[in-house]
Amino acid sequence: MTSATRNDVPVAIEGNGVELRTMPIGGGMSVGYIHLPQGADMGPAFKGLTGDACQCPHWGYLLKGKLRMRTATGSETYEAGQAYYWAPGHVPEALEDCDFVEFSPTEDFEPVITHVQSQSA
Repeated sequence: MTSATRNDVPVAIEGNGVELRTMPIGGGMSVGYIHLPQGADMGPAFKGLTGDACQCPHWGYLLKGKLRMRTATGSETYEAGQAYYWAPGHVPEALEDCDFVEFSPTEDFEPVITHVQSQSA
């Protein structure tokens, strides 16, 4: 598949207001539609991964909200309307309700998703 709307993409992670929809879109990349409610901190879900952080790079666009991205070297705040690149080693925290769409290498993203799913099982 080379295109997908949010509703075309299956839910991979859901709970406590967090929703991640993702699927391969071609070229070794996956599309992700993510919703994080205000106050959501992904740190606990990434516990046990290298550096207790997401180890997949992401390119995307924040559609709504504001979030803080924590890394080993500090943190940065992103707001609606900004495009981004997040290198491996990051942990998002929603400062407001957030919606974003991102593209990630499928090979790198699948182990992160599997890990997060196992944390809530």
